[in-house]
Amino acid sequence: MNNIKTVFTIKDLENISGIKAHTIRIWEKRYNLLEPNRSDTNIRYYSSESLLKLLNVVLLNKHNYKISKIAEMSEEQIVTNARELAFKYAVNDEAINAFKMAMFQFDKVLFNNTYNKLLHKKTFRQIFKEVFLPFLNHIGLLWQTNTLMPAHEHFISNLIIQKIQLNTEKLEYAATNEDYTYVLFLPDGEIHEIGLMYLNYELVLRGCQTIYLGQSLPLDNLNYFFEGELKVCFITSMTVKPYDDKLEDYFSEIDAILKGTDHKLIAMGKKAEEAKNYNFTSNILLYPSVIEMLEDF
Repeated sequence: MNNIKTVFTIKDLENISGIKAHTIRIWEKRYNLLEPNRSDTNIRYYSSESLLKLLNVVLLNKHNYKISKIAEMSEEQIVTNARELAFKYAVNDEAINAFKMAMFQFDKVLFNNTYNKLLHKKTFRQIFKEVFLPFLNHIGLLWQTNTLMPAHEHFISNLIIQKIQLNTEKLEYAATNEDYTYVLFLPDGEIHEIGLMYLNYELVLRGCQTIYLGQSLPLDNLNYFFEGELKVCFITSMTVKPYDDKLEDYFSEIDAILKGTDHKLIAMGKKAEEAKNYNFTSNILLYPSVIEMLEDF
């Protein structure tokens, strides 16, 4: 667990909580809500306990608890009241905040209770689109600002993946839409599969025959599907791979493979968007995200 981030700057706290650094400082000075430490060079920094306290304070404040009243609470009261709110409401912003707390505390119980509360008000599809997607987008921003460590992201991603798998397993697997067999995979070296897994769920829900191959698949592994009589729609998602200097070659290879066949490829993600100016001779479709692809489906 050595790669878990335990020290945060005030900018980190701003990025994670959505509260401006100026406001955080006011809460510190006026209400003694947080107590930053200082480095040898007098730079202030915050512990993971301070971060979690701030997230709890933000949740209480959004539900009409005045900052002055929160400041009068004990540490235990703040945690208890925030947890009760997270369990009670668990809708959109409140749920996202609860998932943040669950992520930074490695709190599986909080994650599951928040998710189960959402299920009383929303379908799984609504939860994914209205809560999980904005939450995952926020995680992406935290990555860009160096606020998040791999341990946090892996923990919460695996919990979300479990929910996608569970809901996919609940569906009937008798395919009614037989236009294509959908083969879903990630490029070699690509591991970000939540969007692709959710798309698999949506396809199964719509009666499609799917074959889910998952992470990091070399292209030559797809040769099997050209030997039978299946009409295949390959679907891939590109977040990091292929790297920019390999992207055009990757699509050129796929284009050559598909040329003259009835098969097609759908590529999603920011890397796919970068290929929109390429000239393809086969049936290749590009989308910026899973949601845009489903709108066209």
